Amino acid sequence: MRQPLTLYLAAPRGFCAGVDRAIKIVEMALEKWGAPVYVRHEIVHNKFVVDGLRAKGAVFVEELDEVPDGRPVIFSAHGVPKAVPAEAARRGMTFVDATCPLVSKVHIEAGRHFENGLQMVMIGHAGHPETLGTMGQLPAGEVLLVETVADVAAIAPRDPGRLAFITQTTLSVDDTADIVAALRARFPAIVGPHKEDICYATTNRQEAVKAIAPGIDALLVIGAPNSSNSKRLVEVGRAAGCGYAQLVSRAADIDWRALGALRAVGVTAGASAPEVLVNEVIDAFRARFDVTVEPVETARENVEFKVPRVLRERA
Repeated sequence: MRQPLTLYLAAPRGFCAGVDRAIKIVEMALEKWGAPVYVRHEIVHNKFVVDGLRAKGAVFVEELDEVPDGRPVIFSAHGVPKAVPAEAARRGMTFVDATCPLVSKVHIEAGRHFENGLQMVMIGHAGHPETLGTMGQLPAGEVLLVETVADVAAIAPRDPGRLAFITQTTLSVDDTADIVAALRARFPAIVGPHKEDICYATTNRQEAVKAIAPGIDALLVIGAPNSSNSKRLVEVGRAAGCGYAQLVSRAADIDWRALGALRAVGVTAGASAPEVLVNEVIDAFRARFDVTVEPVETARENVEFKVPRVLRERA
């Protein structure tokens, strides 16, 4: 007799519209121009997805100087500093920008504040491609990065009365609210976005985890170790009352001994993790337990972003 187990499947989970669009851009570029098509940085943070595109003829590089003349290059969904498309244009390269439109929106916002003479405070993770891309929209020194509430006390802006803030799109909603409160307390005149920069998909996935976390013994988040939004889901699960939360790239990474005795497990996936990996995890549980799957839906998503026109036109 197998032990009964309920798997609470969080929804929304997995691919968001920006990731979907970015993958489609690489596939359509391969159809239009043939292999190899070059991609600067991982198109999205997921090894399974990147390996799948590599098998179709995508070549992933760190910088443009690795791209031979005459081959198209695609910029990742996380966005790039302004210097990158400028260099591509200088070299006469064909390039397609797969930056998520919600990240581009933050870039536009930063540019607008800069034109209005405001210095920027960015809430984000140092070294993350999205943060580098957003900070790289403005001249050096125009964007001050804060990662924590403690960082807010340490920044030294040019003029405390002429500030605006922006955020990375994949942060923890609750942690960011605390940092924003600290910024507003220290700089009462600081200008914020009309609507939160944290994207709909990040927010929805965190809300779904909060809904299941209190009633489960363990939470498994399917996502890559370098995926910001996936790591935040683990933190959100713990903060919402789940004692054990683990990030796994796929079923083979599950630490069954650490899971121990289970009655209820929550499963979700970060915004760049495909559903095939969710099914793989469910199958791994089915091989060990008598599983009942309970979907828990907290929102419906119907967002879709168009691919750039250059890919919709015939070659």
